[in-house]
Amino acid sequence: MKILTLLKRVPDTAAKIRVAGDGKRIDPAGVEFVINPYDEIALEQALRVKEAGGGHSVAVLCLGTKDATKEIRTALAMGADEGILLIDGAGERDAAASAAALAAALSEVKPDLILCGWKAVDTDDGAVPHLLAARLGLPCVTLVTKFVLDGTALTLHREVEGAEEVVSVKLPAVVSVQKGLAEPRYTSLKGIMMAKKKTIAEKPGAAAEPKVRILALEPPPERKAGRIVGTGPEAVPALVKALSEEQKLI
Repeated sequence: MKILTLLKRVPDTAAKIRVAGDGKRIDPAGVEFVINPYDEIALEQALRVKEAGGGHSVAVLCLGTKDATKEIRTALAMGADEGILLIDGAGERDAAASAAALAAALSEVKPDLILCGWKAVDTDDGAVPHLLAARLGLPCVTLVTKFVLDGTALTLHREVEGAEEVVSVKLPAVVSVQKGLAEPRYTSLKGIMMAKKKTIAEKPGAAAEPKVRILALEPPPERKAGRIVGTGPEAVPALVKALSEEQKLI
C-alpha cells in the first residue's frame, strides 16, 4: 500500500511575524519555517503504519517554493521513502487553488491513502482536505484522533462537539488528523544521512484560479498594559468589580 502524506511549509509558531511592505503577505526575513505541526502528526502516523509491516511505503508531497526542499528532507530523515515537490509559481494560493494543484498531482500518483493535518497553522482554514477529496472523488474523514488499519478498511475515531465519533471507511480515502493521534519523532543522525540518498521529484504545480484573494493583512493591536488592583484577599472585591463592570466577563 502506498501512503502519501501532504506537507506544508509554514512559519514556526514561535516566530515573530511582520507584515510585508505590500500589506498582503508576511515578511519572511528572519522567520524560521517548519513542517506544519498537524502534517507532522500525519507523517508520524504514516510511518507507524509502515513500520508495523505489510510492505507499505510512505511518500510526502509538498506544494511550495524551492525552499520547501528543506522540510521534505526533514520528512525523509524521519523515515519517509520519497518526496515530491510541486513548484508553486502562483504565489499565495487559497485553499481551492491549493487543492486543485494537489489533486492534479495525486491523480497521477494514485496513493491508497492520503494523510494530512486537519489545518495549516498559517492560513488556519482547514478547507484543503475536503476540497481535495471532492476533486478526487474520495471519502474524507477529518479531525481523526485514533487510527486502526485492517487490510483496505480504516476504523477512525474523530472529535465532534462534546463526543467522539467512530467511523469506518474503505480505501482509498483522504484522512486529516488532529492532536492526540501520534507524537512526531525527532530525526536521528542516521536518518539525516540516509535522507541525503533519497530522491525528491520536482514537478510544476498546476495553475488554478483562486476563489479568495487577500486584500490586506494587519498586525493585531497592541495589548494594553495590565494593572494591579491590590494584593491578598482584600483585592478580591476590586478584581470582581473590574471583571464585571469594565471587562464584562462576569
